[in-house]
Parts: sequence; C-alpha cells; structure tokens
Amino acid sequence: VYTPLNGAGNKPVRRILKEIGINNVVVVKEQEMPDGNFTTCPYPNPEIKEALHLGLELCKTEKPDLLLATDPDSDRVGIAVPDGDNYVLFTGNEVGAMLLEYICKERIAAGTMPANPVAVKTIVTTDLVKAIAAKYGVELREVLTGFKFIGEQIGFLEAKGEESRYIFGFEESYGYLAGSYVRDKDAVVASMLICEMAAFYRSQGISLVQARAKMYSDYGFYCNKLDTFTFEGETGMKKMNAIMDTLRNEKLDAVAGLKVIGKADYKLSVKTDYESGKTEELTLPKSNVI
Repeated sequence: VYTPLNGAGNKPVRRILKEIGINNVVVVKEQEMPDGNFTTCPYPNPEIKEALHLGLELCKTEKPDLLLATDPDSDRVGIAVPDGDNYVLFTGNEVGAMLLEYICKERIAAGTMPANPVAVKTIVTTDLVKAIAAKYGVELREVLTGFKFIGEQIGFLEAKGEESRYIFGFEESYGYLAGSYVRDKDAVVASMLICEMAAFYRSQGISLVQARAKMYSDYGFYCNKLDTFTFEGETGMKKMNAIMDTLRNEKLDAVAGLKVIGKADYKLSVKTDYESGKTEELTLPKSNVI
C-alpha cells in the first residue's frame, strides 16, 4: 500500500516501483491526487502516525507486505510493516540503519562496493550506524542537522573526483539518499530501496520486523526518542534561550531520571565526558546545539 499524502510522490514512486517489477501497488485513493490543503490528515508528515491513518485502515483489508508514505514534496518516506495482526511503524533511525547495512552487505556481495566507502549521518541521528559502518569498513562522517550538510560532503568528494565513494546518507527525520546524483534527500529512490530490501528479506524467509530484531541483536539496542516543543513569538524565543543557557552553564547529573554521562556543546565546540572529566574539541561549524 502506498500513499503520497496528497503530495508530489504519486507518479515517480509508482513508476520506479514498476520499473523494478513491483506491480501490485494499492494507492490510498483519498490521498492519491495533489491537494495543497491536505484535508485528509491533520499534518502530512510520515513521521506522525495520524498522517498514516487512512493507509493503515487500508492495510486491514489489503494485508500488504509494506505500507509506504511519502511527504508532500516526496523527499521523506515512512513505513509500516505487518507484525502479527497489526502494523507497526519503524522510525527513521531504524530504516536508515537497516538500509545502510543492506547496502553494505549486498554491494560487497555483488562486488560493487567502492574502495574507501563513505556514509554520512547528522549529529542527532542514531549512533547505531557507527557500529554498522565499522563492521563493513565504511568511513562514517557526522555533520550538523540538515541534509544540506550531507550534500556538502558529497560535494567535497566530487571535488576530488571521488563521489563514487559515497554510498548512503540519512537523518533521523526520514530523509535518505543513496547515490551522488542529487544533493538532497530523495523519497523516490528510498522507496525503491526499502521495497528491494523487504523483498530480499522475504526471499530469505525473514520479515522486516525479524530483520530489525536481528540488527539489534548483532549491534546492541539503541533507544531514541524525539520530543517536539513549540515556542511561539518573542516570549517563546526567550524561553528557548533560557533553557539553552541552563543546559550550557549547569552540569546536570540526571535528566528525567536518566544519568547524564557527558555533554557535547557545538556552540563552544567542546565535548565533555563527565565520568572521566576529559574534554575534546568538536570540529564541526559552531551551532547553538547541545
């Protein structure tokens, strides 16, 4: 089942799936055609379960192997997969990590892995991919939040005639890019790769839920949780600044009952290990991020 969430993905996503032999695609009718008012869901963001409501309802009758949902400009994609009688959503971190491992494993098997391969992630994206990259001998580069910084790394490689070294980049907010053909995230090719990966595991008698469980078993369990807060107007800006000042200037021993073991301050360009007391310089451009 596929939903473009009334955005631009309908034709390109369906075309690329057809070209790789996936013809049994059922589209959510209410969300098939472009509609700039996005009246079929509260907010057309594939990260949000409410946006996938119509797709999940269709899954109850169609029983597909996969639900794909692309955002309005078709540069991000979310998925839901069957797990018993229900469908579960995967996070952007999980899909990105699984895609990186799939790309590494299969390109090595096919003999198409470039020498000195490079993958790129943002600083807020799961560290699970560090373990995956290390296993397959991939150089993992970390950049500030925003896909333009991933594109910048491709540009650096291209300037040296080495763009083929880039194999994959992603951020936790459902944006993925495999290949140096553009400098932004791309839900069209990402949708193709997700379907290809699902078909591969299915051919091995493994579901995506089982493949995810094996990934965690192999590399360890990583817990990631995203909370979004809105601060409106001048008052909101003052409140944000006060929160950042507190985090920057005070040593917090615990947050929500969880022990704090260190802090990385990208504005001061310093990372502190609270247990050893050691500090190291952060070399990324300065940014008001902690």
